[in-house]
Amino acid sequence: MNFNSHTDGVVRVAVGLVNSLTPGERRGRPAPPPADVAAAATEGLRVGYPGHRPATEAEAAELVGVALRLRAIFEAVAQDVDTAAMRVNALLEEADARPMLQRHDGEPWHLHFHGPGGTMAGDWAASCATGLALVLGSEFHDRLGVCTAPHCDRVYVDVSRNGTRRFCSTPCQNRVKTAAFRARSKSP
Repeated sequence: MNFNSHTDGVVRVAVGLVNSLTPGERRGRPAPPPADVAAAATEGLRVGYPGHRPATEAEAAELVGVALRLRAIFEAVAQDVDTAAMRVNALLEEADARPMLQRHDGEPWHLHFHGPGGTMAGDWAASCATGLALVLGSEFHDRLGVCTAPHCDRVYVDVSRNGTRRFCSTPCQNRVKTAAFRARSKSP
């Protein structure tokens, strides 16, 4: 399932930022706030753009706020798409998202979801919000989710052909399957 190359990238960044910068639970264990916020932010950005430059401490601190806003969108999708859409709209407005064709670094014209001269966090807020808006405004809104494994609240985007993903990762899926197998084995 591909939305388009740029949308895929920014939606993956949204997932990466949420999963690397927000506290909660991961694969059955607590996921505290990262000790090295700049490294975690860089890791989140590189989920969608592997060659992205490292985030500075100041940029990373701003990206934490963006990640918390993005987490609220992912959490709302499962409950109420209208609430998720309102949260995306608020972030789009706040980040002053405005799609523009740009050409730089020897690349051909391509779409950016922010204008020139913004901050890294503001640009990524605009880009991620626009990417999520494109997904929410399509028939694929159910492709955004929060892991359904017990003790895990990491988010994901389902890019599978059949769109049936429920877990953030294979380890979470395996934990649930193993627990179900053990429960069946115990019953007489």
